Amino acid sequence: MVPSPVPNHLKTNYVDTFWCTYCVSVIAASVAEIVTYPLDLTKTRLQIQGEVAASHHSSTNAAPYRGMLQTAVGIAKEEGLLKLWQGVTPAIYRHVIYSGIRIVSYETLRDKIWKKEPDGSFPVWKSAMSGVTSGALAQFFASPTDLVKVQIQMEGRRRLLGKAPRVHSPWDAFSQILARGGVRGLWKGSIPNVQRAALVNLGDLTTYDSAKRFILTHTSLTDNHLTHILSSICAGLVAATMGTPADVVKTRIMNQPTDSKGNGLIYKSSVDCLIKTVQNEGLFALYKGFLPVWIRMAPWSLTFWLSFEEIRYMLGRTGF
Repeated sequence: MVPSPVPNHLKTNYVDTFWCTYCVSVIAASVAEIVTYPLDLTKTRLQIQGEVAASHHSSTNAAPYRGMLQTAVGIAKEEGLLKLWQGVTPAIYRHVIYSGIRIVSYETLRDKIWKKEPDGSFPVWKSAMSGVTSGALAQFFASPTDLVKVQIQMEGRRRLLGKAPRVHSPWDAFSQILARGGVRGLWKGSIPNVQRAALVNLGDLTTYDSAKRFILTHTSLTDNHLTHILSSICAGLVAATMGTPADVVKTRIMNQPTDSKGNGLIYKSSVDCLIKTVQNEGLFALYKGFLPVWIRMAPWSLTFWLSFEEIRYMLGRTGF
């Protein structure tokens, strides 16, 4: 006896499931991370460079001041070309958590909680609230992997300064952080990290979504690669502008030495770091690394959104 076909309304479209969207987000983010990672490493080194407060806690001569290109070339020459990808493993671990959560939570807020207008539009204020919420939530859970990544990224610079290495691998970094500060220590720098992620996603998700809807509504372009490219360029610029100050604070707090209890020796909090940075180095110190952040976010956003949209299209799902 031939079984009766399952009615269409009872069929499960796995392309639309939570886990499919989650996995597609992680894959797209991993591709983008590997392609643009050297710029992230360069950005991190620039943000630590010239840190006046930290120099008071070290008797070792500081590394020479360098710009973005000199820093990248210097890493390749002095530490080896592959060192430009130092810390990429925990960076990918981070996106397994961060990118999956931020995309599925944003889509859930947009499509099921805030909901679109009857004409299919999504008000900017709703998009902004969704972007901030999804970014903060995703980064809170991913913060330990970001902490490990920052510490791994700075090891090459420590060796150039003649300092003994603090960590030897992602697992070693994770173990040491856990041993010194317990589970709570894994979230060192999480406050500025969450703040940064909220701002970046306000810039990235909200701008991409809004720019794409605007292009589709007000131009003759369709939901194609050109639309994705234009939307991602806008998203990268806004995200870099909004997120760089919080990124500088986050990097410095995560990189600072700690006592036996895991408490920072240089900054008491993100606010303390913000104040000391501005007092010692000026307001523009909060935009150290802006150029590589922007240069990285543009291709990262482009690579991510093109990969994300293309994989969804191949699987049979509609665009973001």
